[in-house]
Amino acid sequence: QVQLVESGGGLVQAGGSLRLSCAASGRTFSLYVMGWFRQAPGKEREFVATISRSGVNKYYADSVKGRFAISRDDAKNTVYLQMNNLKPEDTAVYYCARSSTSLAIHRNEFGSWGRGTQVTVSS
Repeated sequence: QVQLVESGGGLVQAGGSLRLSCAASGRTFSLYVMGWFRQAPGKEREFVATISRSGVNKYYADSVKGRFAISRDDAKNTVYLQMNNLKPEDTAVYYCARSSTSLAIHRNEFGSWGRGTQVTVSS
């Protein structure tokens, strides 16, 4: 069973940047769509970004478009989320996830999840 381990979260001031990483175990990383989701206290887990198997197609939630960038390095079995111009409303636990479905953006299309990393943005 694949293991997904997120890292890179922390406390940052509004306007700052963070880069999240998600390392996957196994040798089939390149066969999967990878995504990032987040969950704020008291709210449902929501889609943030997803990247296709080839890395060419990327999709973002409207709330992060233009500020966040998803990328992948198949040689390192790692997907990244570069987060710039962070806002207090970006505060959440961020999860990476793996999907076998092309163009996956819905939670139920992702079958494997990491445990998450906390991102806190102070005003």
